Amino acid sequence: MPVAITTAKMAAMATGDEHASSEVLRGLARHLNCLNEDNKATRKRALEAIKKETVDKGLSSSALQEVFSSLLKPLLKCLSDPMERCRETTIAVLTEFIRCVPKPEESLPYLMPCLAQRFGEKEILEPAEELRLSAVEMLTLIVEVCGKNLAPYLSEVINILQRTIVDPFPDVKRESCKCTVNFAKCLPEHFHMQAESLIKPLMLTIAHQHTRVRVSVIEATGAVIQHGSGKKVDDVLSHLAQRLFDDSPQVRKAVTAVVGDWLLHFRDRYSYFHKLIPLLLSTINDEIPEIRLLAVDLWKQVGAQWEKENEDDIKDKMDFLLTPPPHYPSEVERPGLGCRELVVRNLGKLVPAITHDVTDWLVPTRVKTSQLLSVLLLHAEDHCIQHLPALLATLYRACTDSERDVVNNCLAAAKLIGTFVPPPVFLKLLLDHVASPHSSSHPWAPLMVLAAVLRGCSRPLLKPHIQQVANALAQPDVCQGYQQVMYLEQLLACVDVLLHQCESDCSSVSLQLLQVLIAVQSFSTEPQLSEKALESVEFLCRVQGLDSVMELYRQHMGQLLDWLSASVNTWSSYSPERLQLHIVVTQSGPVIGEFLSQLMPLLHNCLQPNRDPEMRMSIFTMLAKLLLDADKTLDSQGRFHDDSERFLSDILLPNLVWRAGRTAAAVRTSALSCLLAVLHGGAITPGQLICLEERMRPQVLSALEEDSQMSRLLACRCLCAILRLTGTSLHHEALNKIYPELLKRLDDSSEEVRGVALQAVGLWFSSLTKDYNPVLCGAHLQLLFQQLLLHLDDPDSSVQDQVLEVLKKGSSAHPALLKKEVEAVRDKQRSPVYCDQLLQHISSLPTESTASCTE
Repeated sequence: MPVAITTAKMAAMATGDEHASSEVLRGLARHLNCLNEDNKATRKRALEAIKKETVDKGLSSSALQEVFSSLLKPLLKCLSDPMERCRETTIAVLTEFIRCVPKPEESLPYLMPCLAQRFGEKEILEPAEELRLSAVEMLTLIVEVCGKNLAPYLSEVINILQRTIVDPFPDVKRESCKCTVNFAKCLPEHFHMQAESLIKPLMLTIAHQHTRVRVSVIEATGAVIQHGSGKKVDDVLSHLAQRLFDDSPQVRKAVTAVVGDWLLHFRDRYSYFHKLIPLLLSTINDEIPEIRLLAVDLWKQVGAQWEKENEDDIKDKMDFLLTPPPHYPSEVERPGLGCRELVVRNLGKLVPAITHDVTDWLVPTRVKTSQLLSVLLLHAEDHCIQHLPALLATLYRACTDSERDVVNNCLAAAKLIGTFVPPPVFLKLLLDHVASPHSSSHPWAPLMVLAAVLRGCSRPLLKPHIQQVANALAQPDVCQGYQQVMYLEQLLACVDVLLHQCESDCSSVSLQLLQVLIAVQSFSTEPQLSEKALESVEFLCRVQGLDSVMELYRQHMGQLLDWLSASVNTWSSYSPERLQLHIVVTQSGPVIGEFLSQLMPLLHNCLQPNRDPEMRMSIFTMLAKLLLDADKTLDSQGRFHDDSERFLSDILLPNLVWRAGRTAAAVRTSALSCLLAVLHGGAITPGQLICLEERMRPQVLSALEEDSQMSRLLACRCLCAILRLTGTSLHHEALNKIYPELLKRLDDSSEEVRGVALQAVGLWFSSLTKDYNPVLCGAHLQLLFQQLLLHLDDPDSSVQDQVLEVLKKGSSAHPALLKKEVEAVRDKQRSPVYCDQLLQHISSLPTESTASCTE
């Protein structure tokens, strides 16, 4: 009974709906006729009336369905109405009908061809962008309400989307992308057949200037690839990779989400793991925390899913390889087994891509690639060994990058190699590259990578190989091969890493490390670099428990001098050993005085007159500085006196022998400066000097005639020092050979030379003893007095005063003779004032002296 009643009610309702729809259609007959009128206002009013009497009136769904079926064809004709307002109302009416009717799919046979004709042709017929947007929104609605019923109209929908995705109006682009996503999800079993035809318009739009458009395109691309055949993945990946550098975080987040979804759900994802993994891992280091967290979460899901799908293959690893390797970086979380395995199994394809992109011409690409390298190595762990040659070559090139971020990222990657790869493995490759760098323009790159790798290696693992590393660094081709500042900095960095990583264990290689540090200091032209090297020397002392740098040199001085002596026969002005000798003898301070037995033969060898002149000059200059402070350097143990005679006779004096040429003259000048330092620094005793005076005097007197003002000045000062040291010990014959040369210098072109020459004459007078017979040597004294008196007329008053003092000092040698010469000068009306002062001084001398001289 109830069923019969219900059936009767339904029939009555259907009859009522049919009656209502008939009534509505009869009321719309006139308006439908008006749609064909030429007057646009009439057509507009007719469409508005239709809308008011149908969708706005609240008819039942069945009645509305009946009305829609009758109105569909007339309404579709209005889509091409010349009046924009008419087309707008038509689209609005159609949209409402589709939204409200129970069976919108019944309209598809007429609706879809019309829409395809209007919006899917090569040239879209709708000029108004707002109406194109409304039409695409209607298409989106059709997809939502019709679903699988659209399968027969796949081509029409695809044609429309191909055109609207590249529409000039940004909102149309976005709505088209939204429609694409919905359509792909509604008809996955059919969509894949024509999905690839949407890739081209999407890729043409993916770089649009509007952020929201780019996001929509990326999401649509994800859906098209996800539900497509997978043939166009390669065409899409490069565009998505570019979007990883997008300034907008929303765009980068969209790429992350799409790639993560592909890795999780794409049917053919195993074939594209090596291309998709880099895209997702690149966003793990994004500057926006939200993106980083999303990438990490997606990556964990990918790894967990892969583990589950391949559980049988990795069962042993899941049971036994869950413990992190020793010395694993504490600041990072170890990736899951699935994530690590994914990277390891694809590393062979990823490394060549990294090698290529790390030298890309775009800076952002190089930075991203260098960041990705660290992430990959963190996953690969010790499995990177089989790719180590290629990885090292990549790091060498990347370390020469002008962008600091690229270099820092690659050094971080190199540190991970040191953490995961056993030292015997990486040292075999790295030390060969250090000894023979592949790129002569950047020879420091292997050193930079070596320092970073050593920094990542733990002390217990590195300890057995310290000797191997130190020996390699101390090789002449390595520590003396290049003088570039960058090379020296990286060489120093390697030493510093060893010292800080191994500390007291470095005692066994203290000599090698000191040799490297000496080489760095000798080549350095940058004060800061020299200071850093000296700090490293001090640190080398501390790790060995030594009190000072002097103790360190005392420990190794014998070996250092043997090291330098081994090549002394080949030294030239370009030899690095010459500079290293300078560092050793100057930094060791008093310690060098303990090893004269090794130093003196080395000096004797390299300072022979037949050796390189420029080298001799530099060494003489170095020795001059040391000898001026001999008691704290060469003579710190009081032993230099034993070698000083040999030093003067065998090393200095042969270099004072005159030879033609400016270079030879410069060598003589440097040798004179060294001789002066010997005389002033107290490195030779008066007795030793007297023994050598006869051999020394000719060279020094000859130097008074040098063209170089400096040489003449130094020669005069040497004579002053000799006369001062020997006092009254020189024989009168030796004295009589000295003064004529000094008198010549009183007419020198240099006032400074004249002044020192006069000072030497004064010391000459002080050297006279009772054995110097004024009667027998009167001619010498007379010449002296006459020449000096001539200079009392010198234009320079200071010279006159100095000459007067010298004559007063010399007056005691033969007062009567001087008095006679002075009176003769005064009679000629020359220098009467100075003459009177001299005569007064002579008269004040003791009568005994005057008398003895008269006799």
